[in-house]
Amino acid sequence: MALLVWREFGKGIIKKLKVSPDAFMQMTLQLAYYRNQGKFCLTYEASMTRLYREGRTETVRSCTSESCDFVRSMVDPEQTREERSRLLRIACERHQDMYRDAMCGKGIDRHLFALYVVQKYLEEDSPFLKKIFPPTYLLSTSQTPLNQCEEEAKTLNAEQKLHFLSAGGGFGPVADKGYGISYVIAGEDQISFHISSKRSADNTSSKGFRDDLEKSLREMRALFA
Repeated sequence: MALLVWREFGKGIIKKLKVSPDAFMQMTLQLAYYRNQGKFCLTYEASMTRLYREGRTETVRSCTSESCDFVRSMVDPEQTREERSRLLRIACERHQDMYRDAMCGKGIDRHLFALYVVQKYLEEDSPFLKKIFPPTYLLSTSQTPLNQCEEEAKTLNAEQKLHFLSAGGGFGPVADKGYGISYVIAGEDQISFHISSKRSADNTSSKGFRDDLEKSLREMRALFA
């Protein structure tokens, strides 16, 4: 496991760019993963479905055609900063649309899983469901809420809260050859990342991913210098 507490910028700068901080982080992770592995992969991000009674989570598949276009532009030395910025905004907008859909019950993964369970119960054969289950998420991600103790924090002012910022917690990868990454957008000037991978995997390195993530964060920031 590797920990990165990033203080060169936080959501304060990202909000000025008029893009979602979470979408910005997801695009950064896509870029870091591509640098680390040299390819794109099926990516999981958890979305809350608390709008519904007993709602838990839905999947946001963060690796999209739009995110791939953006990442390719970042590794192409011929691309201009303006074009990279344009593709980033498109990718972030696409991600936000998917996140809203997931929150509002319009995601696809829980629906497909229900069909999978029914298919197993009825002992039916489905080539389609057999092909997609179980999904192999080589990059599993989730944003950790900042305030875990909201009642206790009510008595603190903004400056006092800064002294109690935590790097949060992490989780393991869901695939043997993948990464598990949790992140906390902690205030205006800090973002924390927990990066995990299995020692048995010959293609992953948590510390190596951290290095690629730091490089990607600086390159993302440079788009708006």
